[in-house]
Amino acid sequence: MLIFASTRSCRNNHINKSKLVSRNLIRKFIVASCLAVFPLSSIAIEIETPAVGLTGVPLAYSVSGVPEGAAAQLTVAGSTWSATADADGTATFDDVLIEKAGTVVVSASAAGETTRTDLRVIPGWVSVLPAVLAIAIALTLRNVIPALLLGLWVGATALQSFTFKGAGRGLLDSFQVFVTSAIADFDRASIILFTMMIGGMVGIITRNGGMASIVKSIVSRAKTAVGGQVAVWLMGLMIFFDDYSNTLVVGNTARSLTDHLKVSREKLAYIVDSTAAPVACIALITTWIGYQIGLVDQALASIADLQHVQAYSVFIHSIPYSFYPILAIIFVLMISASGLDFGPMYKAEQRARNGSVKPETAEALPAIHGDELEPKDKIPLRAVNAFVPIITLVVALMVSLFMLGEGDTMVEILETTSPYQAMMYSSFVGVLVAATMSIGQRILSVHETVDAWYGGLRATLFGMIILVLAWSLSDLTATLNTASYLVTLLADSLPVALIPGIVFILAAITAFTTGTSWGTMAILMPLVIPLAWAVMGVNGIADAAGMHILYSSVACCLAGAVWGDHCSPISDTTVLSSVASGCDHIEHVRTQLPYALLVGIVALGIGTIPGGFGMPPWISIVVGIIILWGVLKFFGRKAQA
Repeated sequence: MLIFASTRSCRNNHINKSKLVSRNLIRKFIVASCLAVFPLSSIAIEIETPAVGLTGVPLAYSVSGVPEGAAAQLTVAGSTWSATADADGTATFDDVLIEKAGTVVVSASAAGETTRTDLRVIPGWVSVLPAVLAIAIALTLRNVIPALLLGLWVGATALQSFTFKGAGRGLLDSFQVFVTSAIADFDRASIILFTMMIGGMVGIITRNGGMASIVKSIVSRAKTAVGGQVAVWLMGLMIFFDDYSNTLVVGNTARSLTDHLKVSREKLAYIVDSTAAPVACIALITTWIGYQIGLVDQALASIADLQHVQAYSVFIHSIPYSFYPILAIIFVLMISASGLDFGPMYKAEQRARNGSVKPETAEALPAIHGDELEPKDKIPLRAVNAFVPIITLVVALMVSLFMLGEGDTMVEILETTSPYQAMMYSSFVGVLVAATMSIGQRILSVHETVDAWYGGLRATLFGMIILVLAWSLSDLTATLNTASYLVTLLADSLPVALIPGIVFILAAITAFTTGTSWGTMAILMPLVIPLAWAVMGVNGIADAAGMHILYSSVACCLAGAVWGDHCSPISDTTVLSSVASGCDHIEHVRTQLPYALLVGIVALGIGTIPGGFGMPPWISIVVGIIILWGVLKFFGRKAQA
């Protein structure tokens, strides 16, 4: 039946071919004659407006379809602006200002043509409402997921109208439009897959015993309380690629050692907690890197002058300004190697030296023991099974970055390379190497390898959900022109040198009250970068000479979130550190807080604020180390048995 129909169709085309040719010639002749007698006018002009207008905020409008060099006029709410069309036939009108909210008529005229459209104008403060509500709800509920969802809903409703119909349409659009677009982007999908693959590799090298072998080799060299603490610190540096894995693996593995050496559970929890996130925050190959670069990239994309800048390059430049993570890691080493303590930690250490590693009146949380975080039973523990995949991952990333980039210097290569492709290549190669070594040595079967990979991958899913919602909220704030409103409101009054310090404090407060560093980064980063760049522009330093402000602002958003996370009793890593160390949670928070506050204050006062005025970061780090050592020597005491 189908064959017959197809044959008949072909036959008919063949029969009518000559007739169709003649008809086409006639039609072409008629059209050509009409064009000669009645020439068509230029292409119809079109108005491109923001999704919504903001009262008191100058925004950009454009009119397309205008002949090159022709004048165009734009009339909005009774006021008229003029512009000349460029080579693409687009006339751009910058700084179009509307003073009253409501529905206004926008009309344009050019080359004898006129067109018009309606524009909904809302108060400028409404554009900030989604982000403010997200922060407020996160602080209230201590959960970032519902905060981001409600922020999305309110923002999508603002684009429609604050009515029952607009709220219903906004609820649907928040997913159908913004969440969908956040996932569909190729670069964003690459970040998600890279992070998951890193997590999967961590799962494999943990399950095949490679990670346990590294840890035990370090532990075996510790013979004293000081040596045990330094060994735990070294383990924290070795497992740099994931804070959860760091916390749980190091805490569970080192607990028997520190108990034997009479190191308090509080001290173990502090060392574990204060190396995990700081190391993961600044290391170049971690489960954090994709998440952080994704947030930075999205914020950069909202700024026309920075759309060509690579997010990976910005992150690398920001590392020297990450004063809190750097000083926190160094201060843990000072505490561990010197044997000095002060405050509640000294009392805990004094108690431990006398034979009680945990408080008698407090109940230690049970340690976590999960198959995904423990090596398989009765297998050889070989450090090479962890070293080789990790080294392969790092080498593959470096090679990919250089091969994909162009230029003569490292900076030029990083600015032109494709970090997302490089991360995808390297993470995939790392997983393949880890799986091949596990299966080839008959340590894990194919099924066990897949299970271990999935177990590690699953640990990243919650963070990826937060990331997707953060991307969605970032897209929404860009549509609402939130950054333009903040610039109009603050640019003239906010001291440019103090922006990093303000960001650091705001991020710390948000992370402390919400208990999540990732959620804090997700909420603040889309606002921090546009605001910093705008204030830099107002002060005339939106160029290479002022980039330290941008780099420091990015670093402070990340570092401040980690600081607040360390101080928060509801932080997931704080809880996990207590659990992995078998320590009473409240005692962990109470003993760690003075150390975290000290390092945070020094990072802010010696690093971030002077850095905003142009002090080189290495000077701040050196001075910060000297001050921390001086405080420790003056107030610290050695616990005695």
